Amino acid sequence: MSLLKERESSRSPLIGPAEQSAHAGMPAPAAHTEVELDALIGLLTFPKARIETVTLGHSRDTASRAAAEALAAAWTERGGTVLSTVSWPETAASWLRPAHRLTAEIPDAWVMAAAPLGFAQLARRLRHSTDWGPARTYAFASLQDSRVPALAGDDVLDGLRGVTADGGTWDVHHRWVTTRQPAEETS
Repeated sequence: MSLLKERESSRSPLIGPAEQSAHAGMPAPAAHTEVELDALIGLLTFPKARIETVTLGHSRDTASRAAAEALAAAWTERGGTVLSTVSWPETAASWLRPAHRLTAEIPDAWVMAAAPLGFAQLARRLRHSTDWGPARTYAFASLQDSRVPALAGDDVLDGLRGVTADGGTWDVHHRWVTTRQPAEETS
């Protein structure tokens, strides 16, 4: 292995203090809406998705915890299985413990309810140290912020998708977040 590649592979995936302080004003997660929860269940149960098992991850703030609990209840009510639920603090020394707990079992999908800065930190660790895949990860509206993929870094969140508070959807392609309005009901 070349010296440059060796340095890159041993480099910490953590977001540096200067970048953290520049993004310290990111909004805290808002309480999820029923429309948001329904839209997320809709993504997870889309016929081609073939998702039966999920692992839930959430920040320790009240809104994220409530969203994860609501999803767990709705998912199990539909006959799905929650393999585990993992929480993390907004700041951590390495993020390795929650990353390993989230990937200890291999679910069909991961579902995240989180504050943006903490999730960006965790996502970096997940990509650096585990077999986690953002294309198999779904999220609540709190992670729709376009600063999240920028903070997480090049392609760390490529393929992540989620829902908006009004029932729309969004996805990450490289560093871009594309939002789609909810489908209008026809009478």
